[in-house]
Amino acid sequence: MIKILLTGLLFLLTVSGIWAQPDTAAGTYRISVLTCGTGDELYTSFGHTAVRVVDSLHGTDIVYNYGTFDFNDPDFYTKFTLGKLLYLLDAEDFDQFLYSYSREGRRVTEQVLQLDPVDAKKIRAFLETNRLPENRAYRYDFLFDNCATRVRDIFPATLDTSFHFGPALDGKRLRFREVIDQYLEGKPWQGLGIDIILGRPVDAPMSDFHSMFLPDYLYNGLQHARYRGHTFVSSQVLLKEKIAAPAHTVNVPFLVFLLVLLLVLAVHFIPLLHRCRKLVTAAILFITGLIGLQLLFMWFFTNHQSCAYNWNILWAMPLNAIIVFIRNKRVGKYYYPFAIMGLIAAFAVHVSGIQQLPLKETAPLLAALGIIYAYNFKNSVSH
Repeated sequence: MIKILLTGLLFLLTVSGIWAQPDTAAGTYRISVLTCGTGDELYTSFGHTAVRVVDSLHGTDIVYNYGTFDFNDPDFYTKFTLGKLLYLLDAEDFDQFLYSYSREGRRVTEQVLQLDPVDAKKIRAFLETNRLPENRAYRYDFLFDNCATRVRDIFPATLDTSFHFGPALDGKRLRFREVIDQYLEGKPWQGLGIDIILGRPVDAPMSDFHSMFLPDYLYNGLQHARYRGHTFVSSQVLLKEKIAAPAHTVNVPFLVFLLVLLLVLAVHFIPLLHRCRKLVTAAILFITGLIGLQLLFMWFFTNHQSCAYNWNILWAMPLNAIIVFIRNKRVGKYYYPFAIMGLIAAFAVHVSGIQQLPLKETAPLLAALGIIYAYNFKNSVSH
């Protein structure tokens, strides 16, 4: 009799929904975040982030990757320069993904998310919806919308309000430019070029949330994250990185610009080399002018937010590229004092902290420009 009553009660609980059958499909997903180490190429200098979804029911192991783009686009380079290049969410086999990083000797760390079956199913559905043809493309922005920020934004969008990222910065106060420079320490010329082309926005202090535009900081934020009062991830290293040679610490750009300064001093103060003065002056003015024109273009005519308000144009004067073709000394009488004031203003901008200019590398070049401006001003008023 008791057995009959228990059987009947079990039946009632099941059909009434009080004792619900588990969603078998929802419980098959194991979801993790993959953080990939830096590489030798410039585009690998900041690492990478992707999401791994293992479906044990169907035997699939897929990596969702927000960092792909179409190399076959005929306007690829134009769109890249203008900040209009669309990045894509793609999916690939995990073994293939891991092999590519193994071949490059780059570290891959996996953070397995501690999710119940329902939340796991939500995240997998979110990724599949994002992968639809009408949703998979997005306009890439280095600081604010990239492969790491796309993964970062999955969790607030799919989980309840008890989810909180941990302190990605570990209490440190860092600026965007500081951490970018750290990642480019072993690439002096590329680092200098990026430092020059990035404007004032990257001198802003980072919050924990915004620091997660870099994969390593997203890793930190997830490592200390909490969800429903519990630790959100457990971690393991899938691939160890190859031990690389120590980064080259010699400031090569500084040494090159120091040679430029010595050349300028030589053609101005050694009588035998005076005949080379005009050629050296024209070359330096024209090159710095071209740099300034590029900075103006990136500031006003592209969608790169991080290139706006770039006060490197105070020393890389765009008009330098034009003044070399003007022979009118009256123009020089007014232009060169203006250019000298630009150098002074550049130094003031750097010292005040408005924008950190790359003076550690370019100081000799700025000194060379000062000599050129002073000599040409003196020459323009003495006739």
